[in-house]
Amino acid sequence: MRADAPATDGLDEAARARILAKAALFAPPSNELADGRRDLVGLSREELAAAMAEIGEQPFRAKQLWHWIYHQGVTDFAAMANIAKPLRAKLAERFAIGRPEVAADHLSADETRKMLFRFRDHEAVETVYIPDVTEDRGAVCLSSQVGCTLSCRFCHTGTQRLTRNLSAAEIVGQFMAMRDAYGEWPSPKGETPRLLSTIVLMGMGEPLYNYENVAKAMKIVMDGEGIGLSRRRITLSTSGVVPMMDRAGAELGVNLAVSLHAVTDDVRDVIVPLNRKYNIAELIAACRRYPGASNARRITFEYVMLKGINDSEADARRLVELIDGIPAKVNLIPFNPWPGSTYETSSGNAIRRFAKIVMDAGYAAPVRTPRGQDILAACGQLKSKVAGAA
Repeated sequence: MRADAPATDGLDEAARARILAKAALFAPPSNELADGRRDLVGLSREELAAAMAEIGEQPFRAKQLWHWIYHQGVTDFAAMANIAKPLRAKLAERFAIGRPEVAADHLSADETRKMLFRFRDHEAVETVYIPDVTEDRGAVCLSSQVGCTLSCRFCHTGTQRLTRNLSAAEIVGQFMAMRDAYGEWPSPKGETPRLLSTIVLMGMGEPLYNYENVAKAMKIVMDGEGIGLSRRRITLSTSGVVPMMDRAGAELGVNLAVSLHAVTDDVRDVIVPLNRKYNIAELIAACRRYPGASNARRITFEYVMLKGINDSEADARRLVELIDGIPAKVNLIPFNPWPGSTYETSSGNAIRRFAKIVMDAGYAAPVRTPRGQDILAACGQLKSKVAGAA
Protein backbone atom coordinates (compact mmCIF):
# COMPACT_ATOMS: atom_id res chain seq x y z
CA MET A 1 0.00 0.00 0.00
CA ARG A 2 1.29 3.43 -0.92
CA ALA A 3 1.72 5.96 1.86
CA ASP A 4 2.82 9.57 2.13
CA ALA A 5 4.98 8.88 5.16
CA PRO A 6 7.83 6.43 5.75
CA ALA A 7 6.79 2.92 6.77
CA THR A 8 7.39 1.74 10.31
CA ASP A 9 10.44 -0.36 11.12
CA GLY A 10 8.27 -3.48 11.34
CA LEU A 11 6.74 -2.86 7.95
CA ASP A 12 10.17 -2.10 6.48
CA GLU A 13 11.49 -5.42 7.80
CA ALA A 14 8.55 -7.27 6.29
CA ALA A 15 9.07 -5.46 2.97
CA ARG A 16 12.76 -6.36 2.99
CA ALA A 17 11.88 -9.99 3.58
CA ARG A 18 9.51 -9.94 0.60
CA ILE A 19 12.14 -8.35 -1.62
CA LEU A 20 14.75 -10.94 -0.66
CA ALA A 21 12.25 -13.77 -1.18
CA LYS A 22 11.48 -12.48 -4.66
CA ALA A 23 15.19 -12.14 -5.41
CA ALA A 24 15.59 -15.84 -4.61
CA LEU A 25 13.22 -16.64 -7.49
CA PHE A 26 15.78 -15.11 -9.86
CA ALA A 27 18.83 -16.65 -8.22
CA PRO A 28 21.97 -17.06 -10.34
CA PRO A 29 23.37 -20.51 -11.14
CA SER A 30 25.85 -22.15 -8.78
CA ASN A 31 29.57 -21.52 -9.02
CA GLU A 32 30.25 -25.10 -10.08
CA LEU A 33 31.68 -25.60 -13.56
CA ALA A 34 30.56 -28.30 -15.98
CA ASP A 35 33.68 -30.33 -15.13
CA GLY A 36 32.84 -30.30 -11.41
CA ARG A 37 35.40 -27.72 -10.36
CA ARG A 38 34.31 -24.80 -8.19
CA ASP A 39 34.96 -21.17 -9.11
CA LEU A 40 36.74 -19.36 -6.28
CA VAL A 41 35.85 -15.86 -7.53
CA GLY A 42 32.96 -14.44 -5.56
CA LEU A 43 33.57 -16.46 -2.39
CA SER A 44 33.85 -14.50 0.82
CA ARG A 45 36.97 -14.90 2.96
CA GLU A 46 35.05 -17.28 5.20
CA GLU A 47 33.83 -19.36 2.28
CA LEU A 48 37.31 -19.50 0.82
CA ALA A 49 38.70 -20.74 4.14
CA ALA A 50 35.94 -23.37 4.30
CA ALA A 51 36.79 -24.51 0.77
CA MET A 52 40.41 -24.97 1.84
CA ALA A 53 39.35 -26.90 4.95
CA GLU A 54 37.31 -29.25 2.76
CA ILE A 55 40.49 -30.34 0.98
CA GLY A 56 42.52 -30.56 4.19
CA GLU A 57 44.37 -27.24 3.92
CA GLN A 58 45.02 -24.70 6.65
CA PRO A 59 43.16 -21.35 6.85
CA PHE A 60 46.26 -19.34 5.85
CA ARG A 61 45.92 -20.81 2.36
CA ALA A 62 42.75 -18.77 1.94
CA LYS A 63 44.71 -15.59 2.64
CA GLN A 64 47.30 -16.58 0.04
CA LEU A 65 44.62 -17.30 -2.54
CA TRP A 66 42.83 -14.04 -1.76
CA HIS A 67 46.04 -12.13 -2.48
CA TRP A 68 46.65 -13.90 -5.77
CA ILE A 69 43.06 -13.65 -7.00
CA TYR A 70 42.14 -10.11 -5.98
CA HIS A 71 45.46 -8.27 -5.60
CA GLN A 72 47.55 -9.91 -8.32
CA GLY A 73 44.64 -10.78 -10.61
CA VAL A 74 45.95 -14.19 -11.62
CA THR A 75 43.67 -16.75 -13.25
CA ASP A 76 46.15 -19.66 -13.23
CA PHE A 77 47.18 -21.48 -10.07
CA ALA A 78 50.55 -22.16 -11.69
CA ALA A 79 51.39 -18.45 -11.29
CA MET A 80 51.11 -18.59 -7.48
CA ALA A 81 54.81 -18.59 -6.74
CA ASN A 82 54.62 -18.94 -2.92
CA ILE A 83 52.48 -22.09 -3.08
CA ALA A 84 54.22 -25.44 -3.60
CA LYS A 85 53.72 -27.13 -6.97
CA PRO A 86 51.89 -30.20 -5.57
CA LEU A 87 49.31 -27.93 -3.91
CA ARG A 88 48.96 -25.81 -7.04
CA ALA A 89 48.15 -28.97 -8.97
CA LYS A 90 45.68 -30.02 -6.27
CA LEU A 91 43.95 -26.65 -6.44
CA ALA A 92 43.77 -26.73 -10.23
CA GLU A 93 42.07 -30.13 -10.11
CA ARG A 94 39.33 -28.92 -7.78
CA PHE A 95 38.94 -25.20 -8.41
CA ALA A 96 38.99 -22.49 -11.06
CA ILE A 97 39.53 -18.72 -11.11
CA GLY A 98 36.93 -17.53 -13.57
CA ARG A 99 36.22 -14.54 -15.73
CA PRO A 100 33.17 -13.83 -17.85
CA GLU A 101 33.66 -14.37 -21.57
CA VAL A 102 34.08 -11.21 -23.63
CA ALA A 103 31.37 -11.74 -26.26
CA ALA A 104 31.72 -8.26 -27.78
CA ASP A 105 34.03 -5.30 -27.24
CA HIS A 106 33.24 -1.82 -28.58
CA LEU A 107 35.32 1.36 -28.33
CA SER A 108 33.63 4.72 -28.77
CA ALA A 109 35.16 7.67 -30.54
CA ASP A 110 35.40 9.31 -27.10
CA GLU A 111 37.32 6.29 -25.67
CA THR A 112 34.33 4.95 -23.74
CA ARG A 113 34.49 1.16 -23.89
CA LYS A 114 31.55 -1.22 -23.73
CA MET A 115 31.92 -4.96 -23.26
CA LEU A 116 29.26 -7.62 -23.55
CA PHE A 117 30.11 -10.28 -21.00
CA ARG A 118 28.68 -13.77 -21.42
CA PHE A 119 28.41 -16.14 -18.48
CA ARG A 120 28.48 -19.93 -18.26
CA ASP A 121 24.73 -20.28 -18.80
CA HIS A 122 25.05 -18.08 -21.93
CA GLU A 123 23.24 -15.13 -20.36
CA ALA A 124 24.98 -11.80 -20.88
CA VAL A 125 25.21 -8.21 -19.64
CA GLU A 126 26.86 -5.03 -20.78
CA THR A 127 29.56 -3.24 -18.77
CA VAL A 128 30.99 0.18 -19.59
CA TYR A 129 34.30 1.88 -18.80
CA ILE A 130 34.14 5.69 -18.96
CA PRO A 131 37.61 7.26 -18.85
CA ASP A 132 38.09 10.74 -17.44
CA VAL A 133 38.72 13.26 -20.19
CA THR A 134 41.55 15.04 -18.36
CA GLU A 135 43.17 12.52 -15.98
CA ASP A 136 44.30 8.89 -16.03
CA ARG A 137 41.28 7.56 -14.18
CA GLY A 138 37.75 6.47 -14.94
CA ALA A 139 34.56 4.77 -13.83
CA VAL A 140 33.39 1.23 -14.46
CA CYS A 141 29.63 0.95 -14.79
CA LEU A 142 28.63 -2.50 -13.52
CA SER A 143 25.42 -4.42 -14.15
CA SER A 144 23.66 -6.29 -11.34
CA GLN A 145 20.94 -8.21 -13.19
CA VAL A 146 20.35 -9.79 -16.59
CA GLY A 147 17.63 -7.46 -17.78
CA CYS A 148 15.52 -5.40 -15.43
CA THR A 149 12.12 -5.53 -13.79
CA LEU A 150 11.52 -1.77 -13.42
CA SER A 151 10.40 -0.88 -16.98
CA CYS A 152 11.37 2.79 -16.75
CA ARG A 153 9.92 4.25 -19.92
CA PHE A 154 12.98 6.20 -21.06
CA CYS A 155 15.49 3.36 -20.46
CA HIS A 156 16.52 0.83 -23.10
CA THR A 157 17.38 -1.77 -20.45
CA GLY A 158 13.83 -1.49 -19.16
CA THR A 159 12.53 -2.97 -22.41
CA GLN A 160 14.35 -6.23 -21.63
CA ARG A 161 12.61 -8.60 -19.23
CA LEU A 162 14.37 -9.67 -16.07
CA THR A 163 15.98 -13.05 -16.66
CA ARG A 164 17.94 -13.51 -13.44
CA ASN A 165 20.15 -11.87 -10.86
CA LEU A 166 23.91 -11.86 -11.18
CA SER A 167 26.02 -13.68 -8.62
CA ALA A 168 28.68 -11.94 -6.57
CA ALA A 169 31.25 -13.63 -8.83
CA GLU A 170 29.59 -12.24 -11.96
CA ILE A 171 29.41 -8.74 -10.52
CA VAL A 172 32.99 -8.54 -9.28
CA GLY A 173 34.05 -10.50 -12.38
CA GLN A 174 32.96 -7.64 -14.64
CA PHE A 175 35.34 -5.29 -12.85
CA MET A 176 38.17 -7.82 -12.86
CA ALA A 177 37.73 -8.52 -16.57
CA MET A 178 37.84 -4.79 -17.30
CA ARG A 179 41.06 -4.57 -15.30
CA ASP A 180 42.42 -7.47 -17.33
CA ALA A 181 41.71 -5.44 -20.48
CA TYR A 182 43.67 -2.45 -19.16
CA GLY A 183 46.43 -4.46 -17.48
CA GLU A 184 45.79 -2.89 -14.08
CA TRP A 185 47.22 -5.69 -11.93
CA PRO A 186 48.45 -5.90 -9.26
CA SER A 187 45.97 -3.64 -7.48
CA PRO A 188 47.41 -0.13 -7.10
CA LYS A 189 48.10 0.78 -3.48
CA GLY A 190 47.62 4.02 -1.57
CA GLU A 191 47.73 7.13 -3.71
CA THR A 192 48.94 5.30 -6.81
CA PRO A 193 46.71 6.43 -9.68
CA ARG A 194 44.16 3.92 -10.95
CA LEU A 195 42.81 3.91 -14.48
CA LEU A 196 39.76 2.06 -13.15
CA SER A 197 39.33 4.32 -10.15
CA THR A 198 35.64 4.14 -9.35
CA ILE A 199 32.69 1.77 -9.59
CA VAL A 200 29.16 2.87 -10.34
CA LEU A 201 26.39 0.31 -9.97
CA MET A 202 24.39 1.95 -12.73
CA GLY A 203 24.40 -0.71 -15.43
CA MET A 204 21.68 -3.19 -16.24
CA GLY A 205 19.30 -3.99 -13.38
CA GLU A 206 18.24 -2.53 -10.03
CA PRO A 207 21.04 -3.26 -7.52
CA LEU A 208 18.74 -3.22 -4.49
CA TYR A 209 16.58 -5.97 -6.00
CA ASN A 210 19.71 -8.14 -5.96
CA TYR A 211 21.07 -6.74 -2.73
CA GLU A 212 22.75 -9.77 -1.18
CA ASN A 213 24.87 -10.55 -4.24
CA VAL A 214 25.68 -6.87 -4.81
CA ALA A 215 26.68 -6.42 -1.16
CA LYS A 216 28.88 -9.52 -1.21
CA ALA A 217 30.61 -8.35 -4.39
CA MET A 218 31.23 -4.85 -3.04
CA LYS A 219 32.65 -6.20 0.22
CA ILE A 220 35.12 -8.19 -1.87
CA VAL A 221 35.99 -5.08 -3.89
CA MET A 222 36.49 -3.00 -0.73
CA ASP A 223 38.73 -5.53 1.03
CA GLY A 224 42.05 -3.80 1.62
CA GLU A 225 44.13 -6.92 0.95
CA GLY A 226 42.66 -7.42 -2.51
CA ILE A 227 41.21 -4.95 -4.97
CA GLY A 228 41.15 -2.39 -2.17
CA LEU A 229 38.73 0.14 -3.60
CA SER A 230 37.42 2.56 -0.97
CA ARG A 231 33.68 2.79 -0.29
CA ARG A 232 34.03 6.45 -1.24
CA ARG A 233 34.90 5.26 -4.74
CA ILE A 234 31.74 3.21 -5.11
CA THR A 235 28.31 4.57 -5.98
CA LEU A 236 25.14 2.51 -5.85
CA SER A 237 22.29 3.81 -7.98
CA THR A 238 18.70 2.93 -7.16
CA SER A 239 15.36 3.86 -8.62
CA GLY A 240 14.02 3.94 -5.08
CA VAL A 241 13.71 0.52 -3.45
CA VAL A 242 13.07 2.27 -0.16
CA PRO A 243 13.14 -0.71 2.27
CA MET A 244 16.61 -1.73 1.08
CA MET A 245 18.13 1.76 1.09
CA ASP A 246 18.49 1.78 4.87
CA ARG A 247 20.15 -1.62 4.87
CA ALA A 248 22.57 -0.66 2.11
CA GLY A 249 23.55 2.47 4.00
CA ALA A 250 24.10 0.61 7.26
CA GLU A 251 26.00 -2.36 5.83
CA LEU A 252 27.93 -0.90 2.90
CA GLY A 253 28.04 2.85 3.42
CA VAL A 254 28.82 3.47 -0.24
CA ASN A 255 27.79 6.61 -2.07
CA LEU A 256 24.14 6.79 -3.03
CA ALA A 257 22.66 7.92 -6.34
CA VAL A 258 18.90 8.11 -6.74
CA SER A 259 17.22 7.93 -10.14
CA LEU A 260 14.59 10.58 -9.46
CA HIS A 261 13.67 11.92 -12.93
CA ALA A 262 10.42 13.59 -11.85
CA VAL A 263 9.15 15.78 -9.03
CA THR A 264 5.47 14.79 -8.92
CA ASP A 265 3.98 11.36 -8.38
CA ASP A 266 1.73 11.73 -11.42
CA VAL A 267 4.72 12.01 -13.74
CA ARG A 268 7.02 9.63 -11.90
CA ASP A 269 4.31 6.93 -11.75
CA VAL A 270 4.49 6.84 -15.55
CA ILE A 271 8.20 7.15 -16.31
CA VAL A 272 9.47 5.27 -13.22
CA PRO A 273 6.71 2.74 -12.42
CA LEU A 274 8.41 1.74 -9.15
CA ASN A 275 7.05 5.03 -7.83
CA ARG A 276 3.61 3.42 -7.56
CA LYS A 277 5.08 1.24 -4.81
CA TYR A 278 7.44 3.72 -3.13
CA ASN A 279 6.39 7.27 -3.86
CA ILE A 280 8.43 10.43 -3.87
CA ALA A 281 7.70 11.31 -0.24
CA GLU A 282 8.89 7.89 0.93
CA LEU A 283 11.95 8.05 -1.31
CA ILE A 284 13.04 11.50 -0.14
CA ALA A 285 12.52 10.44 3.50
CA ALA A 286 14.83 7.46 2.93
CA CYS A 287 17.43 9.81 1.44
CA ARG A 288 17.26 11.99 4.53
CA ARG A 289 17.91 8.90 6.66
CA TYR A 290 20.83 7.65 4.58
CA PRO A 291 23.87 7.37 6.88
CA GLY A 292 27.05 9.24 6.08
CA ALA A 293 25.47 11.84 3.83
CA SER A 294 27.35 15.11 4.25
CA ASN A 295 28.71 17.98 2.21
CA ALA A 296 31.75 15.79 1.56
CA ARG A 297 29.60 12.79 0.59
CA ARG A 298 26.54 14.16 -1.10
CA ILE A 299 23.63 12.10 -2.37
CA THR A 300 23.39 12.35 -6.14
CA PHE A 301 19.97 12.80 -7.69
CA GLU A 302 19.94 11.62 -11.29
CA TYR A 303 17.52 13.51 -13.50
CA VAL A 304 17.04 12.60 -17.17
CA MET A 305 15.84 15.64 -19.08
CA LEU A 306 12.79 14.74 -21.18
CA LYS A 307 11.33 17.38 -23.48
CA GLY A 308 7.93 18.57 -22.29
CA ILE A 309 7.77 15.94 -19.54
CA ASN A 310 9.90 17.02 -16.60
CA ASP A 311 11.98 19.98 -17.76
CA SER A 312 9.95 23.08 -16.87
CA GLU A 313 11.08 25.85 -14.56
CA ALA A 314 8.27 24.84 -12.20
CA ASP A 315 9.75 21.32 -12.11
CA ALA A 316 13.14 22.78 -11.19
CA ARG A 317 11.67 24.83 -8.35
CA ARG A 318 9.76 21.79 -7.05
CA LEU A 319 12.98 19.75 -7.15
CA VAL A 320 14.74 22.34 -5.01
CA GLU A 321 11.90 22.16 -2.49
CA LEU A 322 12.03 18.37 -2.37
CA ILE A 323 15.73 18.10 -1.61
CA ASP A 324 15.93 21.11 0.70
CA GLY A 325 18.34 20.34 3.53
CA ILE A 326 19.78 17.16 1.99
CA PRO A 327 23.53 17.24 1.24
CA ALA A 328 23.08 16.65 -2.47
CA LYS A 329 23.95 17.39 -6.04
CA VAL A 330 21.76 16.97 -9.10
CA ASN A 331 23.09 15.32 -12.26
CA LEU A 332 21.13 16.59 -15.24
CA ILE A 333 21.26 13.98 -17.98
CA PRO A 334 20.17 14.85 -21.52
CA PHE A 335 18.02 11.95 -22.71
CA ASN A 336 20.02 9.48 -24.78
CA PRO A 337 17.87 8.17 -27.65
CA TRP A 338 17.73 4.46 -28.44
CA PRO A 339 15.96 2.50 -31.20
CA GLY A 340 12.21 2.57 -30.62
CA SER A 341 12.20 5.27 -27.93
CA THR A 342 9.42 7.86 -28.10
CA TYR A 343 10.92 10.54 -25.85
CA GLU A 344 12.93 13.55 -26.98
CA THR A 345 15.86 15.30 -25.36
CA SER A 346 15.13 18.63 -23.72
CA SER A 347 16.45 21.65 -25.56
CA GLY A 348 19.73 23.19 -24.51
CA ASN A 349 17.92 26.32 -23.33
CA ALA A 350 15.48 24.30 -21.19
CA ILE A 351 18.35 22.41 -19.59
CA ARG A 352 20.29 25.61 -18.88
CA ARG A 353 17.26 27.29 -17.31
CA PHE A 354 16.60 24.21 -15.17
CA ALA A 355 20.23 24.02 -14.07
CA LYS A 356 20.35 27.71 -13.15
CA ILE A 357 17.36 27.41 -10.81
CA VAL A 358 18.94 24.44 -9.04
CA MET A 359 22.35 26.10 -8.80
CA ASP A 360 20.88 29.37 -7.56
CA ALA A 361 19.40 27.34 -4.68
CA GLY A 362 22.91 26.26 -3.70
CA TYR A 363 23.10 22.83 -5.32
CA ALA A 364 25.62 21.69 -7.92
CA ALA A 365 23.75 20.81 -11.10
CA PRO A 366 26.25 19.62 -13.70
CA VAL A 367 24.89 18.67 -17.09
CA ARG A 368 26.30 15.27 -17.95
CA THR A 369 28.10 15.12 -21.26
CA PRO A 370 26.84 12.04 -23.10
CA ARG A 371 29.60 9.47 -23.45
CA GLY A 372 29.62 6.46 -25.76
CA GLN A 373 26.42 7.31 -27.63
CA ASP A 374 27.85 5.96 -30.87
CA ILE A 375 28.12 2.47 -29.32
CA LEU A 376 24.89 2.70 -27.28
CA ALA A 377 26.91 2.89 -24.06
CA ALA A 378 25.42 6.09 -22.65
CA CYS A 379 23.05 6.35 -19.70
CA GLY A 380 19.85 4.40 -20.36
CA GLN A 381 21.12 2.74 -23.54
CA LEU A 382 22.40 -0.60 -22.21
CA LYS A 383 20.74 -3.78 -23.40
CA SER A 384 22.38 -7.17 -23.78
CA LYS A 385 22.27 -8.65 -27.26
CA VAL A 386 23.72 -12.14 -27.21
CA ALA A 387 22.74 -13.43 -30.61
CA GLY A 388 25.48 -12.82 -33.13
CA ALA A 389 27.64 -10.99 -30.59
CA ALA A 390 30.48 -13.47 -30.42
